[in-house]
Amino acid sequence: MYQLTALLSGLMFGLGLGISQMMDRDRVLGFLDLAGAWDPTLAFAMGGAVIVTLITFRFILKRSHPLLGGRFYLPSRNTIDPVLLGGAALFGIGWGIAGYCPGPGIAALTLGIWNPVLFLLSLIAGSLSYQALSKRIPAK
Repeated sequence: MYQLTALLSGLMFGLGLGISQMMDRDRVLGFLDLAGAWDPTLAFAMGGAVIVTLITFRFILKRSHPLLGGRFYLPSRNTIDPVLLGGAALFGIGWGIAGYCPGPGIAALTLGIWNPVLFLLSLIAGSLSYQALSKRIPAK
């Protein structure tokens, strides 16, 4: 049952990315171009997602555990440190250059173009680089 729910959730998420055009890198780059020809249309997709999350999380988190899991996994840290800021900056730079973040990048593989393939290869390379470099960063 867990795998079926994960599959259906992923399909619904991918369909939402397609319908909202969040996997269209040109639309995303237009949204991120605040100083140029800004395209505000993705703000409605993101705003809709935020509103649904704000409403549903109030009910979901009142439950003692998820429907298909043992417990909720919520962030325990609330500090802002240089590693978090650096990671956020790198994410933003990558999003601005590529026009993809991981979810839309994976969904865009269905378009049959090379941009998402190159993005995902770069994402994997960046993840492996972090894994190697993080061993040198002192733990807090």
